[in-house]
Formats: sequence, C-alpha cells, structure tokens
Amino acid sequence: MATQTRPKVCIDRLLPAETHRFQSTIRRSGSVRAILVASKMWMNGSTLRVRFLGGSAAQQAKAREQAGWWSDVANLHFDFNDAPDAEIRIAFDPDDGAWSYIGTDNRNIPLNQPTMNLGFMDGGTAAHEFGHAIGLGHEHQNPAGGIEWNEAVVIQNLSGPPNNWDEATIRHNVLEKYSVDQIRGTQFDPKSIMLYFFPASWTLNGIGTEANDVLSALDRGFIASAQAYPKTAPTVDDAVELKVNAARRTKAAIGKPGEEDLFRFTVAEGGKHVIDTKGPTDLVMKLFGPDSQTDVIAEDDDSGTGFNARIAGALIPGTYYVQVRHYNRSSGVGDYSVRVRRG
Repeated sequence: MATQTRPKVCIDRLLPAETHRFQSTIRRSGSVRAILVASKMWMNGSTLRVRFLGGSAAQQAKAREQAGWWSDVANLHFDFNDAPDAEIRIAFDPDDGAWSYIGTDNRNIPLNQPTMNLGFMDGGTAAHEFGHAIGLGHEHQNPAGGIEWNEAVVIQNLSGPPNNWDEATIRHNVLEKYSVDQIRGTQFDPKSIMLYFFPASWTLNGIGTEANDVLSALDRGFIASAQAYPKTAPTVDDAVELKVNAARRTKAAIGKPGEEDLFRFTVAEGGKHVIDTKGPTDLVMKLFGPDSQTDVIAEDDDSGTGFNARIAGALIPGTYYVQVRHYNRSSGVGDYSVRVRRG
C-alpha cells in the first residue's frame, strides 16, 4: 500500500498510570456492549471550557463547529473562552497526529499541556476527538464489533508514516478490544464517527470499513440517551441539597433504569468527611468538587455496607456534588438514603 493512502488513526491517549492497560470501570458485570468509557463520563449537564493553544482561525472555527455536533444532541455544553484552567486545551501540532484524553481524564493533565491535538483535521477528525473528550472510545475496539484483523498487515502499515507507531501502540489503538464490563451503549455501529476507515487488506475476511465524517444516527441517539447525556435528566441546577451532619438521612430512589440522582453539599470547615448510601440497592457514587461540576475527586461502588457506596476523605471548604446511580444501568432501580457527615 502506498504511503499516501495509509489511514490516519488517532491515538487513544491515556494517563501515565494507565499506559499499559485499558480504561477500567468499577462495574463487575452486565450486558452492555459499546464504547462509552463509563468511569470517565462528565456530570450530565456540564459546561466544558475550551482553550486553543494556537491554530489558525479556520482550524479553530472547524473545531468549534464539529464540537457543536455533540452539544446539539447531548446535555453537555462547550464554552470556547480560552480560560487558563479550561477542561479541554487544544493544540494543532502537525507532527503529533490527532489524539485526545478520554472524558474526565482531561482534568488530570497539567494546565500548561494540551489535552487534545488536532494535527490533521480531515473530514470529521475534530468531532472524533471531541467524542473522546466527552468519554467515547474507539468504535473499532467495541467488543461487539467482530473485526478480525490481519495483524501482520496492520502492524506493518502502522509502523510506517504517517503514524510510525511501535507494536504496543498499534495493539492498544487498533487490535485490542475493550472488555464488556468497561463500557456501555449500543451494538457495533459501522457508521459511527468514532470508527476510522480501514482498508480491506487489514482484515482477514477482506471487508474494510468506511470513512465516517459525520455523527451517525446511533451516535446522536446514544449520546442523548439515558446511558450517556440526556437533556431530560437532572443537572447540577437540580441537585438536592444535603446538610452536613444532618440528624436524618436523605431518602431517595433510582426510579427508572439509567437514572442518575444529583446532590450537593457545602463544606464550611475543612477536614475529614464521609458520604455514604444505605439501603437494599446496589449503587455507584461519584464525588465532584470543590466548586466544580467537572473535577471528579473520587468514585466508589461497594465500600459501604453490602452493595452501598462510601467515600471518605479530607475535604477543603467549598461546594461539592454527589452523583448516585444504580450499578446496572440497563435495568437497576431501588430505594436508598444518603448522608454526609464530618469526622
């Protein structure tokens, strides 16, 4: 295959601690089959600030336009305000390919470094990378995809330009699939913006994939669904207030599959705080803050009694947000209570 016809494939950028393993979630089981990395989702309704680290006016305009493809249907918003501490920081280095960190991993990158690079912007590349930024993985690594790779050919081609990857990088970004308990969503979508073009010579059955330059119907439907960022779900503005050291626990319930309950509390005096749930329902809990709806401090599944969640740690003064969901998004419902106490 001639060098100029080789596909351009983005790097699935991971935090240093995850370089040698796939993104993991705290889920133990389930029947989900898709490419949304569950543990790296933003809080529904979040506003993600975007800063450009260079780029021409045309490049920046294209990035804004394609980011809007997601925010048009998902309960997420992008604010291109060039804030120094923006969650998403975009470079345009042509020598560094196209890549993005996944979802909330963006908050763990030093502020003087990009969280995304748009070294090429063919077709829907910017939309693809913004898909990663909101928590989506590669569709070709969907365990429901069934792609049978001709590994020798894939490794040979991606070892040369324009990617110049070593074998470990090739296996991570193309050949290896996510496990079913790492992700959630739809069946394999051959039209997804998160699927790159691969030539027929790369597969054992001689069937390649298409170059998808726009969001597919499944992309749009899934990202707006209860599995992801539904516009009808509660946002931080609807969060129920919890009083620290309240005499009684706050009663709540996951009333329908996929529902996420949101709470907020204020720490007036820094120190150890414990947030826990109680009841018969198997729950997962995330803690965001301080004074941030996008900075995930901790996530827990079964540290409490039974299948309840419990997060304990030293908190500084500020406002915190608690997100509670059933571990089984497809069918889980049930009652519970939640409480925040100091000490």
